[in-house]
Amino acid sequence: MYVMKNNKRKDIIMLAFACDYMEGAHEKILQRLSETNYEKAPGYGNDIYCESAKEKIRRACECPEADIYFLAGGTQTNAVVIDTMLRKYQGVVAARTGHVNVHEAGAIEYTGHKVLTVPSHEGKLMAGELEEFLRTFWNDGSHEHMVFPGMVYLSHPTEYGTLYSKEELLEIARICREFQIPLYLDGARLGYGLMSRKTDVTLPDLARICDVFYIGGTKVGALCGEAVVFTKNNTPEYFLTMVKQHGAMLAKGRLLGIQFDALFTDGLYYELGAHAIEMAERLREGLVKKGYPFFLDSPTNQQFIVLPDAEIARLQKDVYLDLWDKVDADHTVVRFATSWATAKEDVDALLGLL
Repeated sequence: MYVMKNNKRKDIIMLAFACDYMEGAHEKILQRLSETNYEKAPGYGNDIYCESAKEKIRRACECPEADIYFLAGGTQTNAVVIDTMLRKYQGVVAARTGHVNVHEAGAIEYTGHKVLTVPSHEGKLMAGELEEFLRTFWNDGSHEHMVFPGMVYLSHPTEYGTLYSKEELLEIARICREFQIPLYLDGARLGYGLMSRKTDVTLPDLARICDVFYIGGTKVGALCGEAVVFTKNNTPEYFLTMVKQHGAMLAKGRLLGIQFDALFTDGLYYELGAHAIEMAERLREGLVKKGYPFFLDSPTNQQFIVLPDAEIARLQKDVYLDLWDKVDADHTVVRFATSWATAKEDVDALLGLL
C-alpha cells in the first residue's frame, strides 16, 4: 500500500490478514514457471505438465479413474461444474451461507440455475435438514411447478472455517444417492481443511465420497487455478467445450498444469496447508490469552472474533482485515485469515496491535 505526499510515493507497511490469497505464489511454483518459460507446449491443457499433474493428483486421491480438469478460478469452477451437471429445470442445494449463494455475485443464477438454500449451522448444512428439504419437495403435489433440487453443494472448509466430519459427509452422500443427485464439494481452501488437526477427512476420502470436487490452488500457494476431479466416471459430456464456453479455460493451459505439478510434488500442497494452520493456531492462542471473544470455533486458517467498532477502526490503519457479521450497534465479527505465506512475525505484530 502507498500514499502520495508532495507528489512523492510513500510506502506504508500493512499487515495482511483479510484473506488467504493476498500473496503471489510459492517460490517453487515460480521457479518451475521460470524454468519452463521458453519451452514450446500445446495449448488448452494438452501439454506434458498438465498430464503429469493429473497423474499426481490421481495418486494423491487414490482414484486412478479420476477425470481431472484445470480451470482458471473458483467462481468459474463452481459455475461450470454446476451448470454442466444440472438440467435446465434444476437448482443446486446449499447452506444459506454457502459461497455460491452469498459471495459469487449471482454467478450460478447467471447460468440459469437457482441456488436452493437450507439452514446454515456455523457454515454447514445438516444431513437431517437436507433430507427433510428433499422429501418435502418430492411430496409436494405441485413440485413440477418448482425448481427441482438437482445437486448438493458443500464447501470444505466452509465460509466460517468449519469442517465436515467423515461421518457427516458419508450421511450427506447417502441422502444424495437416495435421491439420485450428485454431491459436489468446493475445495477452494481444501489444503487448509486437510491439514487441520481436528479433521478426520483425507483426500482419498473425498474421492470416495463425492461425485465431484475441486482442489483449490488460488488460495493455497498458486498464482491462480483450480483442479476439478470427477470421481465416478461421471464427467458431463463435452465438459471441455463447456469450460471454454464459460470463459474458464486458459489458452496457455500449461500455466495451471505446471503449478499443480509443483503443488503435488514432494507434498508441497500439504506443507503449505500445514503452515497456514500453524500460524492460525499461533494467532488463536494469542487471542485467547488476550481474552477476545470468539464468534465460533474454527479449526482452520480462518479465525473469527468479536471486536468493538472503535478498535476495528484503529486496527484498519495498520491491518487489512475482513468484516463479517454485525453483532450489535457497537460490535462486529472480524475475520483474520492466515495463508501459506503468513510469517510468525506478522502474527506477533498483529497480536501486539490488539
